[in-house]
Amino acid sequence: MPERVYLDWNATTPLRPQARDAMAAAWDLCGNPSSVHAEGRQARKLIEDARARVAGAVGALPRNVIFTSGGTEANALALTSGLRRGSGLPVTRLVVSAIEHASVLAGGRFLPEAMETIGVARSGLLDLDHLREILGDGPPALVSVMLANNETGAVQPVAEAGEIVHAAGGLLHVDAIQALGKIPFDISEMNADLVTLSAHKIGGPKGVGAVVLAEGVLGFEPLLRGGGQELGRRAGTENVAGIAGFGAAVKAAMGSLVSDAVRLESLRDRLENGLRDTTDAVVFADGAPRLPNTTLFTVPGLKAETAVIGFDLAGVAVSSGSACSSGKVQPSHVLEAMGFGPELAQGAVRLSLGWSTSDADIDRCLEAWRKLSDTLLKGQRRNTA
Repeated sequence: MPERVYLDWNATTPLRPQARDAMAAAWDLCGNPSSVHAEGRQARKLIEDARARVAGAVGALPRNVIFTSGGTEANALALTSGLRRGSGLPVTRLVVSAIEHASVLAGGRFLPEAMETIGVARSGLLDLDHLREILGDGPPALVSVMLANNETGAVQPVAEAGEIVHAAGGLLHVDAIQALGKIPFDISEMNADLVTLSAHKIGGPKGVGAVVLAEGVLGFEPLLRGGGQELGRRAGTENVAGIAGFGAAVKAAMGSLVSDAVRLESLRDRLENGLRDTTDAVVFADGAPRLPNTTLFTVPGLKAETAVIGFDLAGVAVSSGSACSSGKVQPSHVLEAMGFGPELAQGAVRLSLGWSTSDADIDRCLEAWRKLSDTLLKGQRRNTA
């Protein structure tokens, strides 16, 4: 049996060897990182080294990196009322784009009645005019816009959004979980006040994330209270091994970011050309700036769950959208927000590539799709005849 082809890197990535080695070394340490003895200081050094690497990857100061149990907790921690800059008024409402991850759409610590939603264009990009309209003359808002969409890969105009938000007296949160290690970005250049990250999207372990604050953000309140860990901003003994793995994965990902992006974009384009040559495939957000590794496509009449199973049986792992909701047979909320009806939104299949994806993997995927599409789409035509 040939080896399986993994094309679901946006859901999670394989653990990088560098991260595995860093975690194995950390497991041999017995010290609590809050202890002052030699064993504790050894553990603390691993955390601080990782903190510096994460900070460097996003252009922040290490003291402004807060480690969490993952991206969902990081988003919940970031979405806090009362945040402010300097002498500015604290934010009292939350404005999110319609294509955000479920952990942002849940609103963090904001009440549902304090939330509003920004629309997006059919391209998958944020409607900046709608953002201006929502902010208007209302009270200061925390605005949450992801840097890159986890389903379409569309890269959002966060710097422009940040200018609008700051002009209205608000703060900007950027969920950069899908962008880290795929495209370069800087917290200051994005005009972001808070950035959230996750380790397992870049070859680190699952269960580790981070909130990164811009310098000068005030009013940040912990979600978990107890000890004084993470400078009093996130209680609980740190996951030393996981954090060490996160730091090692960041170092590896940033070291090959440019070369990986060029190679993956070439593979992605070849994949999309093959999909279009075989069928009348629709690639979503193909006219927008996108992550170099992400393709979300469909063919009219296709059922995503059937296609995902068919790919799986052919030895190719893909998804029908966000892995956090892939067990639910329902149209993508991202595609609905972009204005696509259920006939297309229900059939969207996501293919996402990573550092070990090869030309042979793309060939296997296209071969599987040619066979699969003949069967699935003929069946659909018979059902509608």
